[in-house]
Amino acid sequence: MSEMAPAIAFGAAVPYFEWDLAFRYNRLLLQGLRTTLEISVVIMALGLVLGIFVAAGRLSKNPLISRSVAAYIELFRGTPALVQLVWFYYCLPIFLGVSLPGYTAIVVALTLNVSAFYGEAYRSGIQALPKDQIDSADVLGLSYFQRLRYVVAPQAFRIVIPVLLSLSISLFKDTSLVSTLGVGDLMYEGRVVATQTYRPIEILTSVAAIYFLIAFPVSLLTRRLELRMARAYR
Repeated sequence: MSEMAPAIAFGAAVPYFEWDLAFRYNRLLLQGLRTTLEISVVIMALGLVLGIFVAAGRLSKNPLISRSVAAYIELFRGTPALVQLVWFYYCLPIFLGVSLPGYTAIVVALTLNVSAFYGEAYRSGIQALPKDQIDSADVLGLSYFQRLRYVVAPQAFRIVIPVLLSLSISLFKDTSLVSTLGVGDLMYEGRVVATQTYRPIEILTSVAAIYFLIAFPVSLLTRRLELRMARAYR
């Protein structure tokens, strides 16, 4: 009897997995993935535009503007994205006196967050441009915004594309935080399925695999662009 106990205990310790659960609940997971991608695309588009104004404000010769924008950048880069999401969802309505839908709070919070990072990327790209090109624009009599639009922005954007892609990958992964506000993204739907089936290992591993399969190819593209641009600027 004592000799059989270890064998029984060993056999009972062998886990049983149902890796086909992700396929059985693919409708819910794909619905969550669609929401994740929609949120990511909207925030990226808004952030890329707002980041230009952030960079312009940071480089402004007006100390009040540049310092205010610098404070905004440090605030959003120095606090966790989850804290920002929760604050905009729960605290901002208290100041405004209105209740913000979860989707609106998410877009506002993460757009302001990623714009701080995009803005710093743009700024580094602008400062990397040869000074003689900006001086030539001055000689032609272009205004500040004309220089930014026709001379600075197009060249700076090409320089910072790898950085923008890397930041966008991070944003895509950070959207998993929105599940804490009850928005039905991929992570939220994965948690729902895991709770219903009592199979968190299989479902959450599948959710992680979906994030990886989307983010990894973009990471490879980013590395190739970085290498290509490094060779181009030698």
